[in-house]
Amino acid sequence: MTTYQEATSVTPQGDGEYAVRLAEEYSFGEAVNGGYLMGVLLRAAVAESPHAHPLTTAASFLRPAQPGPAQVVVEPRKTGRTAATARVSLVQNGKPIVDAMVTTGTLDPTSEPAYQGERPPIPPIEECRPSGHDRSGFVAQVDMRFDPAVMGWLDGEPSGRPEMRAHFRLASGEDPDPYVLALALDALVPVVVNTGNVGWSPTVDLTWHLRALPAPGWLTVHGGGRLVRDGWNDEDVEIWDSSGTLVAQSRQLARTARTRK
Repeated sequence: MTTYQEATSVTPQGDGEYAVRLAEEYSFGEAVNGGYLMGVLLRAAVAESPHAHPLTTAASFLRPAQPGPAQVVVEPRKTGRTAATARVSLVQNGKPIVDAMVTTGTLDPTSEPAYQGERPPIPPIEECRPSGHDRSGFVAQVDMRFDPAVMGWLDGEPSGRPEMRAHFRLASGEDPDPYVLALALDALVPVVVNTGNVGWSPTVDLTWHLRALPAPGWLTVHGGGRLVRDGWNDEDVEIWDSSGTLVAQSRQLARTARTRK
């Protein structure tokens, strides 16, 4: 099995350009998962930065990416002692696929929060529902255990609220790092399925923040939305690590699936 680190690796070509091969293993059908694409972009962003961690990423998804060769272009905007900002673009077949603004910095793994809210509840892993029997493509690369309370949509009984919760880890057993968090933030079943909108819900824009370096072990991923209207829906996600620390936050705007069940 190819590791996630290998699947998101980038090869420097000089002048801020990197060659990549987008892994078919992280695709749904012919489209590559957006969280995986962010992991690739962030590898290049950090490689071009004097700082070690991708603190914040604002990504616009312009068109679906296909498995195969592509390029990442990093254009520095500002470099400072505590943070550096760059425009990072994924290009495939001469067309822009993802454009992102990435700010890097260096987090202290020993720091403690001055304040942290309570972690949202989720049943223990052994009481949660595995991600499914189809173990190909993206689903085969992750181990996800979903809260049964948010999975009624599979039986035609959605909860009526845009919500989704799951325990998450890589199937390869790799411990989480900031690049794994980028994947996990976009790994949930779209929250909008629990309003009866079942189908492909493509991300248009996603912004996320790295809040702490994750501890080894399982992550818990909590997603929710505020508004489904006029063919659009939002999705907020929090990720908590095995030590009970909030390690990542995101918000995305997506097209609402057109198929209703």
